[in-house]
Amino acid sequence: MRPHCSDQEWQARVDLAACYRLVELYGMADMMANHISARVPGEDNAFLINPYGMMYEEITASSLIKVDLDGTILAKPDFGDMDYGINKAGYVIHSAVHAARHEVDCVIHTHSWASMAVASLDCGLLPLTQTAMRFLKIGYHDYQGVVLDLQEQESLLKDLGQGEALILRNHGALTVGRTVGEAFNWMHRLELACRAQLAAMATGSPLRQVSPAVLEETWNNYQPGTRRPYGVMEWPALLRKLDRMDPGFRD
Repeated sequence: MRPHCSDQEWQARVDLAACYRLVELYGMADMMANHISARVPGEDNAFLINPYGMMYEEITASSLIKVDLDGTILAKPDFGDMDYGINKAGYVIHSAVHAARHEVDCVIHTHSWASMAVASLDCGLLPLTQTAMRFLKIGYHDYQGVVLDLQEQESLLKDLGQGEALILRNHGALTVGRTVGEAFNWMHRLELACRAQLAAMATGSPLRQVSPAVLEETWNNYQPGTRRPYGVMEWPALLRKLDRMDPGFRD
């Protein structure tokens, strides 16, 4: 696919392929069931997403499918007899966010064991740890079945609002970012917050509460207006990590 892309699109493909590999590496993949997308630079109507049928550890820059907001496939490699397409639920979720949130370049959706467990708790995500306090005002989206109906896009966007993270009740998690690195940072931290909560609850001991004032102050310290954008430092280091392990994602 390299000769058929602009330099900007190719870089977006490399970053997105890296994100798939990292989600797998950090234990947040559900075989081929989930999806991560990235907006095509300079093409507000197009985004890249995984071929439905490939494992996250197999994703490369060239294997990603380019699709427009109406669901039309604009470009994809020759997959041979399998002729992979895209996951419809992935299209419904990702096209909604990319159409409504023009500042968002990446959307990540996961079904990790930890996020599914927290999504099934009536209390949701609790601000028990410093990491979880970053998500003090996280949104929640009630389960309406497998996300195949375009009518669900309106309520999904309402529940996400202008936030960066969303708990999909009885389902999983979703994060967004202005870069792939930023979206991955949000998802990685959300996953850690979910795992820590479940570990604490599993002990059966009373949970230590933090005062509302300290919670609010801590949450504010994590907001874009008070710190550098997420991923600026982490993403290059994560790419170096992948290059040491297997640079095939760049192909």
